[in-house]
Amino acid sequence: MVSSNASDELVQLRAELAIVREQALVAEAEVAKVWAINADLLARNAHLELMNEQMRRDKYGARSERSRRLLDQLELTFEELEANASEAELLGQIAAAKTTTVQAFTRTRSTRRDFPADLPREQVVIPAPDLCPCCGSDDLSQLPAAVTETLERVPARHKVIQTVREKVSCRQCEKISQPPAPFHVTPRGMFGPHFLANLAFQKYGLHQPLNSQRDRLEAEGIPLSLSTLADQIGAICVAVKPLFLLLEAHGLAADRLHADDTTVPLLAKLKTSVARIWDYVRDDRPFGGTAPPVALCYYSSDRRGEHPRAHLAGYAGILQVDRYAGFNALFEEGRTDKPMTRANCWVHARREFFKLVDIRQQLKRRKKGATPLVSPLASEALEIIDRLFAIERDINGKPAAERLAVRRELSAPIVAELETWMRETRSKLSRHDAVAKAIAYLQNDWDGFTTFLADGRICLSNNAAERELRSVARGRKAWLFVGSDRGGQRAAMMFSLFGTARLNDVDPLAWFTDVLARIADIPQSRLHELLPWHWKAAQQQLTQEIAA
Repeated sequence: MVSSNASDELVQLRAELAIVREQALVAEAEVAKVWAINADLLARNAHLELMNEQMRRDKYGARSERSRRLLDQLELTFEELEANASEAELLGQIAAAKTTTVQAFTRTRSTRRDFPADLPREQVVIPAPDLCPCCGSDDLSQLPAAVTETLERVPARHKVIQTVREKVSCRQCEKISQPPAPFHVTPRGMFGPHFLANLAFQKYGLHQPLNSQRDRLEAEGIPLSLSTLADQIGAICVAVKPLFLLLEAHGLAADRLHADDTTVPLLAKLKTSVARIWDYVRDDRPFGGTAPPVALCYYSSDRRGEHPRAHLAGYAGILQVDRYAGFNALFEEGRTDKPMTRANCWVHARREFFKLVDIRQQLKRRKKGATPLVSPLASEALEIIDRLFAIERDINGKPAAERLAVRRELSAPIVAELETWMRETRSKLSRHDAVAKAIAYLQNDWDGFTTFLADGRICLSNNAAERELRSVARGRKAWLFVGSDRGGQRAAMMFSLFGTARLNDVDPLAWFTDVLARIADIPQSRLHELLPWHWKAAQQQLTQEIAA
């Protein structure tokens, strides 16, 4: 039996714990509020700089290419900061809602402009109740309805949807009744899900900056400010963050991941610095796995090894990588209960030899008067490595056990032959010889290159990760740089969503449109239904039912 003193102490401890939790929530809300205020000030400052430059151009008539590019850079910077401010505002509101003392910060926005009157209107009428919900009377009088206009995008044209919520007043109890407003994925409900999905997909899926989209909309007779579009991007990213977390959990539950990174220019003061997009791909299809593929992207402002360590904290499976030293700490003893298994990419190793026989590239990069050379030793190494890849092509998609059996029978002798050839050849060459350096690339981590002989799940190449980063490389030519660290984080999350949709053979735009239409009011317990592979299965089932 618990004594009264012990019971009192327990009650006191619970009360103190509740106070500490409340203080932690208040502190979190206060910090989020400060971030929101700071983000708003940065966006306002960027807007003023942009307006100042536009006025200078109007006054002095500077039309040079340099001036035009400066204006484009200012617009891209403002776009990122405006989205930052919108995102921070919503996160602050979420944090403040958990407390009773902190009032959320609300940004001051310009007066909302009406949509052009010549755009077609479509009314969606939400009928008022037939009975008074207060007293049950049916003696109701009609009042003016509340009308909310939302810009929606339909293929090849735009239209404004008018949502009319009828309002009635009870003659008996004078209670006014009106159905609740429909949920919208972004605050103020100014844009429909297809318009928002197209906005985000054009920016992150097709790499068209918002200022270009604004110009296209204006040419179609829909004048929208850059701040309005950027505001919606920030709100979209907050809305779909829970879906990204589900993708992340699924991806990091894999037995094997591909990892790679690529550069993204980051706009800094008076220059651009080099930031990074990291990607981790789960794709079990090469060894007959049934788990849906996932692409996870993360952003960092530099390439230090601490970033992949943070991304993969607690992960202890197989990691397929190149020879970047920043990954080395992931495979050290003591990192977790079980360190990761390293599987190096043979494509990177092959590339070192291929450079020595690629006449086309040598002709492009040769110095004046230099003669391109084809190394017989490099050709010999390529012939041996290509035999390994020929075996891999035949067993792609087979079960892991079958792949492992074939490798032990056919690939292991070829690997042993290559190891002997490298040891004998390198002993005859200078350490500065190009072939010797290519051999050293393999020999310096030979265990990492031969891991595939002990596990049928491992691929010979890291191409799955590199393919996902091609879209980022293509995008660099369009958006030039990311405007801020927060902008880079948003881009990485959206790359993950659209990349995963493509990996699952899902139309990213159609899928994301449905996500934005449903995510505002779907229960958390059913959020997984919006994941691309579940969404695809539901669409296929619906098609079959309609056909039947």
